[in-house]
Amino acid sequence: MPTVERTFTVDAEPSVVLRYLSDFANAEVWDPGTQRCVRQGSGPVAVGATWTNTSKFAGVSTTLVYTLEAMEPDRLVFVGSNDTATSTDTITVTPHGTGSRVSYRAQLELHGLAKLAGPVVKLVFEKVASATRDQMIDVLNQLAVAG
Repeated sequence: MPTVERTFTVDAEPSVVLRYLSDFANAEVWDPGTQRCVRQGSGPVAVGATWTNTSKFAGVSTTLVYTLEAMEPDRLVFVGSNDTATSTDTITVTPHGTGSRVSYRAQLELHGLAKLAGPVVKLVFEKVASATRDQMIDVLNQLAVAG
């Protein structure tokens, strides 16, 4: 199961970061691989909320339905799945000075024949994780300036 984790600091305070990241539709802005992410349903974002996310990974577009599985004072857990993969994204946000320390962990479980691509997927996953970290830092720092 390919797993990547990145930890970084941003200028925005934890409550601002968590509020923004809890709406997975914002992945269109902070995740360079996300092509489209649309919330299903309406109302406040809460555990059980779902989004349809279409991403391009290693040149291939794929759609996963993500569910907000946990929403705690310092942690969000999103689980996305389709027939070939399950992605578990855990985001932990803690105070760091006047800003936040963000840990983003993504675990990808491949199903069926897709499991054979595991070693290659891990290499691509590492590259994507670094690009996501860089873009997420830029977006979250803009929230501090806007706030």
